[in-house]
Amino acid sequence: MKIASLAELKKELKYLNEKELQDIIIDLSKFSTENKAYLFFKLFEKENPRIFVEMVKEELELEFQKANTRNYHFAKKSAQLIRRKLNKNLKLSKDKTIHIELIIFFCQNLKDYGYLQYNHPVISNLFEIQIGKAQKLIEKLHEDLQYDYQLIIDELI
Repeated sequence: MKIASLAELKKELKYLNEKELQDIIIDLSKFSTENKAYLFFKLFEKENPRIFVEMVKEELELEFQKANTRNYHFAKKSAQLIRRKLNKNLKLSKDKTIHIELIIFFCQNLKDYGYLQYNHPVISNLFEIQIGKAQKLIEKLHEDLQYDYQLIIDELI
């Protein structure tokens, strides 16, 4: 079975009435929590644009608190798991400043919770790659925002 392209799907969606669109959206939200989270943020971000950032930070903070950091192996696995959750949540937003803020939050917690003290190459590379991602995103922002975020990045390094 060949899946239709995005353009074809857009054309077909134009022919549906409001009730049919609602049913399709509700069905999509039932398939995965990612779809449900995306729908939630799109519906409620107009009222509170910071709701997405706060909820993701809360989720990541909880993961850092319950992570096992008794030795470098468990710390590495925990850091990778948290990074995967971060990346899933980054897909839900297109705003560069939100991406930067969440990546910085992740890196700051890696530092605060002692992941970097193990000097494990995987953890160090994970930290450096996330810092690199943040710096690439910072380059695309306005000069004032670049300066503010660069100060935060410099403190992390």
